[in-house]
Amino acid sequence: MAGLIKREDIDEVRQRTDIKEVVDGYVTLKSAGVGSYKGLCPFHDERSPSFHVRPQMGSYHCFGCGEGGDVISFVQKMDHTSFSETVEKLASRIGFELRYEDGGTGPRREETGKRQRLLDAHKIAAEFYRDQLLTPGAATGRTFLQERGFDRAAAEQFGVGFAPQGWDGLLGHLTTKGFTHDELKLTGMFSVSSNNAQRIYDRFRGRLIWPIRDITGDTVGFGARKLFEEDQGPKYLNTPETALYKKSLVLYGIDLAKREIAKSRQLVVVEGYTDVMACHLSGVGTAVATCGTAFGTDHIKIARRLLSDDGTGGEVIFTFDGDAAGQKAALRAFEEDQRFVAQTFVAVEASGADPCELRQTKGDDAVRSLISSRRPLFEFAIKAAFGNYDLSTGEGQVKALRHAAPIVAQIRDVSLRSIYTRELSRWLGMQFVGEDQVARAVSTAAKRGAAGASPGGRNSSSTQQGPGSAAGPHGGSQTQGSSQGGQASSSFADNNPSAVEDMPPRFQRPDPKDPVGRMERQALEVALQHPDLLDAVQWERFLGTGFSVPMYAALHDAVQAAGEPGKDPSKWLERVRQEVPETLRGLVTELAVTPLPSKPAEAMVTYCRDIVNRPFDLHITRLKAEKLGALQRLDST
Repeated sequence: MAGLIKREDIDEVRQRTDIKEVVDGYVTLKSAGVGSYKGLCPFHDERSPSFHVRPQMGSYHCFGCGEGGDVISFVQKMDHTSFSETVEKLASRIGFELRYEDGGTGPRREETGKRQRLLDAHKIAAEFYRDQLLTPGAATGRTFLQERGFDRAAAEQFGVGFAPQGWDGLLGHLTTKGFTHDELKLTGMFSVSSNNAQRIYDRFRGRLIWPIRDITGDTVGFGARKLFEEDQGPKYLNTPETALYKKSLVLYGIDLAKREIAKSRQLVVVEGYTDVMACHLSGVGTAVATCGTAFGTDHIKIARRLLSDDGTGGEVIFTFDGDAAGQKAALRAFEEDQRFVAQTFVAVEASGADPCELRQTKGDDAVRSLISSRRPLFEFAIKAAFGNYDLSTGEGQVKALRHAAPIVAQIRDVSLRSIYTRELSRWLGMQFVGEDQVARAVSTAAKRGAAGASPGGRNSSSTQQGPGSAAGPHGGSQTQGSSQGGQASSSFADNNPSAVEDMPPRFQRPDPKDPVGRMERQALEVALQHPDLLDAVQWERFLGTGFSVPMYAALHDAVQAAGEPGKDPSKWLERVRQEVPETLRGLVTELAVTPLPSKPAEAMVTYCRDIVNRPFDLHITRLKAEKLGALQRLDST
C-alpha cells in the first residue's frame, strides 16, 4: 500500500519538470513574447488561442475558460489520473525516485525501469501485430472485420492487428529488438513450455488482436479473437494478469473515450471490442468495454473520476444483449449501482442485437438511437425480477412489491422516486395491491435504508457527494494532493473566471475601469512573473505598500508570507498559491501567466520597476494628503 508522497518530493518533481515540454505533447504552442507561449485551449473549444504557458513560473492559464495551474494539475486534467498517479508518472519521466510518508512504498527506480521495458515491449508488439494484419496470412482476419463493417481506416484507428499462426513470430521480432526471454516472460504475451521452463512461445497465434491501453494511452495488454476452427482455445483470449495488466483496472477504449466522457459527462459500457468500435464510429465516443470481467468496483472508481461524479449530473449507460446472459449482466451492474452518484441507465435493443450487429444491419443512426433510448437501470432491474412472480395473484403481487419497494426507495431524486412509486403500482396491477399500499411500502423501505445508509450511499440526496466524499470525487489520491499542498484539484473559482461572482463579497473582482484596481493588478503581475528584476529597494516598497482592492490585498499578503523568491520562481509561486484563500489560487496562476508587453531586456527592467513603484507612489501621495489635511485642521484651530 503506497503512502503519501513526501511534500518536498512533490515540489522537486514540479520544479524539475518542464511544463512547456509536457504541454507540447497535447497542445501546439507558439511564442507569445519573451518567456511566454500560447495555443488553443485543450479544455474547451475555441478558434483563437487564449491558453498561455509560462515555463519560468511553471504555470498555465486559459483566459477563455479559466482553467489554470501547474504541470501536475495539467496532466491530471488531461489524462484523468489521480494526484499520486500523476506525480509518479512525472517522476518516472525525469528519473526521480519518490519517497513516501509513514513507511509507505511506491515504485522504485529499478521497478520504474522494469515497467518501462514492459511498456516498450508492448508498444513494439502492437506495431508488429498491426503490420501483420496487412500480410497475406491475415486474409481471414481482414474478412472478419469487413463482414462487421470495419474498413482499413477503422482497424488503424483502433490499432487492430493480427497474430501470425506460427509459434515464434512475435518472439523472434522482440528478441531482435534486444529483449531477453526473462523480460518477455513478464509481459503475458508468451506461454512457457510444459516440458522446458526455459522455452517460451507466442501466446496469441492466428488471431485478431486488439491492443488494450490504459487511460494514458500506453498499451498494457491484448485481447485476441479466434479465427480458425483448428484453434482449440477460447473464442476470446486476453493477456493474463501481469505487472501492467490488471483486468479489474482496465477498460478497453478508455484512452480514446476519456475526453469525451469528461466533456459530456456520459459513460457508455458495452460488452466487446467490436461494440466499442461500432459505437465510436457511429458517433458515440463515450463507449468503453471491460476486458474479460464484470464492470466492478475498480472500474467504477475510474468512471467516477472521469465523470466528476459529485452529484451535479452525469450518466452511466450499460448496453447488454437481450438474452438471459445479458439480463444477468445488467442485474450484476445494478448491484454496484449504489456506488455511483450519477444516474445509471440500461439500453437493450428490442431484437437483442449488440451495437456492432446493429450498425451492420441498420447503420450508425440505429446505434445512436439505442443509446438515446436508454431507460433507468433500476426500472430494468425491477421489471426483470417480476418474471419470478405470478402477478395475476395477490400473493404474487405482494411478493413482487416486497422485492421492488427497496429498489424504488433507493432512487435519490425524491420527485423521481414519487413518479416511480406510481409506476410500480401500475406495473404490479391494481387488482390486489393499491397505490397507497405501494407508497407505504416504498416509504418504509426508504426509512429503513436511511437508518442503515452510510454517507454517500444511494439514499444520499443528489446534492451530496457520493462514495469517498471526504476526499472529493477523486478519492484518497485527491486528499493526498490537498494535504500536501499540490494542485490535486482546482476550486470552482480556479476553473472559471466568472466564478468570482460566487466568491465571498470581499473577493469580488473590481470594475476593470477602476484605475486603482488596474494598477494593483499590474503590480502583482510583475511581482509574480519577474521577481528577479526587482531589487531590494523595489521589493521593500512593494511589500510595504497597502493594497486597497480586497482580492489583490489578499494576494499581496500572500506574497509577503511566501518570503523571498530565491532562485526558483516556480517554487516560490507555489508557496504564494498555498498562502492565499483557496478561491483565489486560480487568480494567482492567471496573474502569473498574463502576457506582459514585449520589450528588450533593459526596457523590461525599467517597465517592471515602474509598474511596481506605482502603488508605492500612490501610497506616498495618500500619506501626503493625509498629513496636509491634518495640518490644515491644526491651522484652523
